[in-house]
Amino acid sequence: MKFKPFALAAITALCTLQVQAQKTRTIVVDPAKQTAKVQPEMWGVFFEDINMGADGGIYAELIKNRSFEFYKPMMGWKVEGKRIEGDVLVLNRQESKSSNPRYIRVKTGGKQTDLALYNEGFKGIGVKKGLEYDFSVMYRQQQKGLKLHIALVDSTGKVLGQSELIPEKPDGQWQSQHASFKSAETVEKANFKIWFEGEGAIDLDMISLFPGDTWKNRKGGLRGDMVQLLADMKPGFVRFPGGCIVEGHDLSTRYQWKKTIGPVADREVIINRWNTEFAHRPSPDYYQTFGLGFYEYFQLAEDIGATALPILNCGMACQFNTAELVPLDELGPYIQDALDLVEFANGAVSTPWGKVRADMGHPEPFNLKMLGVGNENWGPQYLERLELFTKALKSKYPDILLVNSSGTDPDGERFDLLNTSLRKMKADIIDEHYYRSPDWFLKNANRYDSYDRKGSKVFAGEYAAQSKAIANPGNQNNWECAIAEAAFLTGLERNADVVHMASYAPLFAHAEGWQWTPDMIWVDNLNVYGTPNYYVQKLYSLYKGTDVVSILEDNKFISGQQGIYASAVTDSETGELIIKIINPGKETLSREIQIKGSKKAAATAQLILLQNNNPGAVNTFSNAVNVSPETSPLSVKNNKVNLELKPYSFNLIRVDLKGKGVL
Repeated sequence: MKFKPFALAAITALCTLQVQAQKTRTIVVDPAKQTAKVQPEMWGVFFEDINMGADGGIYAELIKNRSFEFYKPMMGWKVEGKRIEGDVLVLNRQESKSSNPRYIRVKTGGKQTDLALYNEGFKGIGVKKGLEYDFSVMYRQQQKGLKLHIALVDSTGKVLGQSELIPEKPDGQWQSQHASFKSAETVEKANFKIWFEGEGAIDLDMISLFPGDTWKNRKGGLRGDMVQLLADMKPGFVRFPGGCIVEGHDLSTRYQWKKTIGPVADREVIINRWNTEFAHRPSPDYYQTFGLGFYEYFQLAEDIGATALPILNCGMACQFNTAELVPLDELGPYIQDALDLVEFANGAVSTPWGKVRADMGHPEPFNLKMLGVGNENWGPQYLERLELFTKALKSKYPDILLVNSSGTDPDGERFDLLNTSLRKMKADIIDEHYYRSPDWFLKNANRYDSYDRKGSKVFAGEYAAQSKAIANPGNQNNWECAIAEAAFLTGLERNADVVHMASYAPLFAHAEGWQWTPDMIWVDNLNVYGTPNYYVQKLYSLYKGTDVVSILEDNKFISGQQGIYASAVTDSETGELIIKIINPGKETLSREIQIKGSKKAAATAQLILLQNNNPGAVNTFSNAVNVSPETSPLSVKNNKVNLELKPYSFNLIRVDLKGKGVL
């Protein structure tokens, strides 16, 4: 058969196109071409007391409403046993102790009594076999005569562990006393019980129980397994205490840092603004005890090697709730709180607030570098208040970097007003938030490519892809969302001269006590696991490098044009090149990675792969590592790496530029 000339030409062209389509594309990385410095605090964590993140979460206290300060004083408590009217009373000493006015008075009438107090804990009390539990109580009695029996019991009333406490000082003054015991079993939902032996009356307050495995074994400290997941990330910063609780539903429920320091018993309990925020997740028993206060936040950041980033109220309550404002001429106390916080964190022990820090056990300064003024506030009313804060803070502490709000969204009128105005004000850092669909994250990976290199820096302060819709209770921490976030973060890393730092939000959620989804780390009373989103943020944080370097395909940034997203950094301390390539699509893609330069790379590199063929995959308590990193070697020949990019994959390649081998 003979082909006509035009037919032969068409077949030849088709074959050529097929060969070209099958040809592996090349990614060129130039470690010598450094384009930006990566800030040490680039990848961090954002903490807010939402979803039982603090009380019932990372703050390890097991007793709910330990000081009877909830709206209903006996919320969380139950009184059982034979008694007459007046045997258990709630008393109020408002005039003498306004920060902790309530306590209870218990009277018993004989040597043996079945009068008992039960506490349900936070969605039950998680108890571990063989673990020691530390009980403490503040009491006042006029004469001896009562013995307190304390125990953890299961749902049937079976005692899991117990001890007894005989009050020592019947002098009519408030005293503190401790006891401890071990549990014989592991139970997810136990109750705490106090019952009484003897005859007499006793006043009780600050009834407290902590597990013995707190972080660094600190008495009255933080839940160790939750902190460990943060420490494993090696985050560059910890932003605290929020979030919307900074603003409060109204100004009376705003976060006031000075009320969260000093003796724990003197810290004023207030309602948590997430208590009734969502009709689909009412939480009437959600309060803030501030056992986790500003001192503990600074201590936590120091423990895990992170920079502290506190956020303060700017004289504005939540604009979605009440939009309550402090008049400009009455803003002085709010500004003074900010000035005093810097002194608390950094001041010498000879200063008033430096002495407070020292008296709490930390004479050395916390070395605060950054401070946020306002959270998700917007409009001209925010700008005029911010101007007063900035003037006062920069006048006294010019080296403190100030983080300013760009509102609730990454675009629109609110954002445009704030972004334009803040840049004219030469703001240090502008806090941008993105709660959007996975598709938005993919399409906006190049968001910062055109930002002013010399202008205000960006803090991607809250980001999370939403599988359904913002604040939808059906949102999931699935792999589709996490892989989209990973792609978006290549753009943040590539533009590290614009983006100063970034953090996923929210951080924690209790499986039975959440108000908002999705969340990075999930916990119950005994367990904790990281979501796919956690592993994405962790890989960026662990392998952040020190310098952004050129990585191109077809001489262009790799930002979705050919189905993949990529960024690259070098680490001047380890001498390695770190390449991050994300394939969010359903097809396998082939790439040859060519590493430019005269230095010969090691013959073997390391691939850290985060991948799942199911974009709907999630991690769970029963399968916490369903989507988690796996490590394998990669061959390097003549400074080239051939890589098959699996569907829905985050590929992190570590190459030793010193030529020594697998890192």
